[in-house]
This record gives sequence, structure tokens and C-alpha cells, in this order.
Amino acid sequence: MDIYPIKKALSIAQEMGLDLVEISPNAKPPVAKVMDYKKFLYEQKKREKAMKAKASKVVVKEIRFGPNTDDHDYEFKKRNAEKFLKDGAKLKAFVFFKGRSIVFKDKGEILLLRLAQDLEEYGKVEQMPKLEGKRMTMFMAPKKTK
Repeated sequence: MDIYPIKKALSIAQEMGLDLVEISPNAKPPVAKVMDYKKFLYEQKKREKAMKAKASKVVVKEIRFGPNTDDHDYEFKKRNAEKFLKDGAKLKAFVFFKGRSIVFKDKGEILLLRLAQDLEEYGKVEQMPKLEGKRMTMFMAPKKTK
């Protein structure tokens, strides 16, 4: 690989019927390469697509409770939540208040905090229970496995 001044490099590229592509413009002197520019763009897109495919996609699973959820239903939903967190998905647990059940806000919060405590070894709370309209929501993220 030889180092040429820009004019000579440009003339070499024209002789070969290729393009002079600037690889690193911030370097001193700037780095350029004689190549087919269309092929360079194609390869670059291909690399970006491969990187995007490797990036992890965040999956959010939801679990819905009522303010007066029974113990058996709670245990069943807790097992599902445990499975979701083990699989690496984020968990959105919420209590939905229908009609006048909004008076049981404290029961809903206690239920979500109990769930967070029971799932402590599988995930950590990202957002504490927060009331938004008719639903109280809490987010949990899976713990990193070693």
C-alpha cells in the first residue's frame, strides 16, 4: 500500500475506472482508497444490517391483576412473571381498577409491591408502582445472568 498525493491518487483511480473513496477524512493525511464506490456502499449497508440483527430486541410482557386478586390467581400469575423474567423479557405488571374499585388503590399498590418482593431474585424494579388513570403500573427488568 503506497502513499500518493491526492491528484496522483485521483489519476490512478481514473485510469483503473474506479472511484477514489475517502475512508478517514479526519486523519493527517486523509486516508483514501481506490475502489468501486457502489460496492463500498453495498458492503457498508450489509455490515449495518448484520449489526442491527445482532442487537437485542427488548420484549415487554404484561401481567394484569385486579385489586382483589385471589391468592391462587396471584401465585399463577407470579409463576408466569417469573418465567418471563428468566427468559430475559421485561415485565409490566399492572392493577386495573374497574368502576368504583378505584377506592382500593392501597390494595393494588400492596399487591404490586408483594410481586416485586417475590420476584426479587429474578428481576429488579425499574419503576415503582404509579397510578395512571384507572391502572397502577410497575415495570421490572430481568437481572443479568452471569
